[in-house]
Amino acid sequence: MGVGTHVNSCRDCEYCNDRFNGVDADGTITKGGYSSHIFVHEWYCFNIPENYPLASAAPLLCAGITVYASMVCHEMNQHGHMAVKFGKAFGLNVTIFSTSISKEEEALGQLGADNFVVSSDRNQMKALVKSVDFIIEIASGDHPFDPYMELLKLFYISNCMKTISGSVTGGTKDIQEMIDFCASYGIHPMIEIIPIQSANEAIERLLKSVVIYRFVIDIENYLK
Repeated sequence: MGVGTHVNSCRDCEYCNDRFNGVDADGTITKGGYSSHIFVHEWYCFNIPENYPLASAAPLLCAGITVYASMVCHEMNQHGHMAVKFGKAFGLNVTIFSTSISKEEEALGQLGADNFVVSSDRNQMKALVKSVDFIIEIASGDHPFDPYMELLKLFYISNCMKTISGSVTGGTKDIQEMIDFCASYGIHPMIEIIPIQSANEAIERLLKSVVIYRFVIDIENYLK
């Protein structure tokens, strides 16, 4: 059983009763992620298939659904490395943009992207103008959008058909669909499992960007 970012909602509005139920304004944010017990309405309890590791499921309920919901909303028929994994599973041609050439080997070899582009290289960016269908932006910090918008294809011969949208989380139907999809296709987040005693060290590593994508805290063994 898994619990995401909501534990309850009004359960009686157009948002709760539609595909995106659980992301309405009156939804209750999950509290007590490190607790031994938690009260959750059954709507917000998600089935984790027996063949799928619980440690892998944890990031899906946060970062995983953020990117999955974005792709579903844009009718792709479905943070970061999860976008690559989902994209490849959907049969898309995936290009990773990065400011650092040092990430190329990891992007192409470990993550399985089809292409790698150094975004600060004007020639590489120019070669992709009007060739990209969909871009997922996960970089932190301020940076210009214009260079990336120029890469998007022009639908209906109009610049106005380019859109920018965001997703914080997804509805209950999307979350369960995503979990089942990952279990069926063997999609697993890249994680590092740590004991709760190492939480402070993990935060320091996050601040220094010395982490491989996602930390997962082992609460079960701590509570034994």
